[in-house]
Amino acid sequence: MQDKFISKRYWKDQSTPMGKVEAFAKQFDDVIRLSLGDPDLITPDLIIKEAFNDAYAGHTRYTDFRGDPELRAEIAKFYMEEYAMPVNDEEIFIIAGACVGMYLVLESILDDGDEVILPGPYFTPYKQQVELARGVPVELSTYEEENFQINPQRLESLITKKTKAVIINTPNNPTGSCQTKQTMEAIAEVAKRHDILVIADDIYTAYSFSEPFIPMASLPGMRERTITINSCSKDFTMTGWRIGSIIAPSNIIKIIQLVNENVVFTAPAMSQRAYIYALRNRKLLQPPIVAEFKKRVLYAAQRINKIPNMSVLPPMGTFYLMVNIKKTGLTSEQAGKRILEEAHVVTIPGTAFGACGEGYLRIACTVDVDVLKEAFDRIENMSIFK
Repeated sequence: MQDKFISKRYWKDQSTPMGKVEAFAKQFDDVIRLSLGDPDLITPDLIIKEAFNDAYAGHTRYTDFRGDPELRAEIAKFYMEEYAMPVNDEEIFIIAGACVGMYLVLESILDDGDEVILPGPYFTPYKQQVELARGVPVELSTYEEENFQINPQRLESLITKKTKAVIINTPNNPTGSCQTKQTMEAIAEVAKRHDILVIADDIYTAYSFSEPFIPMASLPGMRERTITINSCSKDFTMTGWRIGSIIAPSNIIKIIQLVNENVVFTAPAMSQRAYIYALRNRKLLQPPIVAEFKKRVLYAAQRINKIPNMSVLPPMGTFYLMVNIKKTGLTSEQAGKRILEEAHVVTIPGTAFGACGEGYLRIACTVDVDVLKEAFDRIENMSIFK
């Protein structure tokens, strides 16, 4: 939109396949949404009650600029208990959600023209978040034939004098893949050899089905060059609370705090209290949440692999599946449009997640198995899947 009162940076049409699909879906009244990754389960009752009790007790004001000290201590305790990974208090910063956190990180580390490598398919906002911070996004393709593992040689081939960081998201949105320990170690060696940062977008750590999650910062020599972004949104079904944390070297945290004071000031106090109770009670609260989404994603994968012209890898993590529809002969956008028009099921074209997403659709298993069954029953009856 060209308007004298709008920044010229936004004059170019920046609408996404995701936005187009959602807008088109509004014309149907029986739509099943397998699109947005917003869990249908509400936040566990224990977290809600404890957070609201704390609100009545007075936790409704600004917190410390880096976040509630009690929460910071709980995060440090969590990392030591789960990963034997020491984290100092000055290395922790509380954020109003991981998307804000990613912007704060990029704004704090990038100079104009610095490059950030995005292994694709990647979380849709990454590209524009890098550009908002005046950086240059560089896509690194990963492939289904390689289980969407990051190839360290291809990663290294993209590094230039302008490369500042690479973003690693495992378990991954949108592919559902998990980087193996061997892959993580290889990425770490590349980062150390070329003296670049790793931004670890650790949003789905509880949903690592194939092998235990390993924090990048816990690998040898990586603590000083890893910025870790955490969130309660998916691991505790707390998307609306908008709360998470950053773990990074203290000198980077100081700049993140400076930037945040001019953007959000502090994360919501009640949400920070909720974060405390989520972490403290994780062993009670997380297993049934993870079990439910694992059940759904396994069911969905089974159904997909029985439908002609559709296929998907065995689920490794998250509640997303990257569905191969190349045998239909359609592009991702064409296939998604047909499924919406004929089956009234909303999926996301793979191109929303980078160029290497072409030939795929992402589905989010954020509805009950009964609803998933209805969705796949509809899709199964379409002519392109006969």
